[in-house]
Amino acid sequence: MRPGTLSVGECSSSTSLSSHQDIDDDRMIAVALTEEYAKLDGGVARRLSNLAPIAHTPRVNLYIPTQSDASLEYHRLLQRLNVYGLHEVKVSGDGNCQFRALSDQLYKSPEYHKHVRKDIVKQLKDYRSQYEGYVPMKFSRYYKKMAKSGEWGDHVTLQAAADKFAAKICLLTSFRDTCFIEIVPQSQTPKRELWLSFWSEVHYNSLYEIQDVPVQQKPGKKHWLF
Repeated sequence: MRPGTLSVGECSSSTSLSSHQDIDDDRMIAVALTEEYAKLDGGVARRLSNLAPIAHTPRVNLYIPTQSDASLEYHRLLQRLNVYGLHEVKVSGDGNCQFRALSDQLYKSPEYHKHVRKDIVKQLKDYRSQYEGYVPMKFSRYYKKMAKSGEWGDHVTLQAAADKFAAKICLLTSFRDTCFIEIVPQSQTPKRELWLSFWSEVHYNSLYEIQDVPVQQKPGKKHWLF
């Protein structure tokens, strides 16, 4: 969720040793899980096969919708989910929603978002020439900012995620004129698809066919209002 729009949680950043240990633990668990969930599930793709995706342009977040506009966008997204028989796994609106949604698609749990963020930031740093042209600030400042927990992901981090995980990332959006966006790896053939819903410029969730929704434990603290 975007702070100041329909905020439901507070951003936080930690550089403690325990936080680094948590990320290392996440990495070990995620490596084990990714082998189990690496096969491409084409269920959502089949449901949206009649939609033509638009070309993706990486960009940072610049536009913050008003509460009225955000409400209209949310109802438009709900209508599209109903039309295509799709289900959102709703992740916390704590500033990490893009990374939580990607984590859920990769590992069937949003709880590995720290590991996902760390991998994406490393991709940005290691291949800066592929991304810095889309960032209207000093690039080192951008990726250091993006490394902080609670910092909102944008379309540049989505491109870095597609490149890092060799995945085609598909967004069912709430945009009035753009229902479906694809982000593909820049230099390799995608090995899998990751499906996200995008309440435009407000929130990301993980997207499934209804019968394929993974069973998840209830979070200890509820951030999501809808």
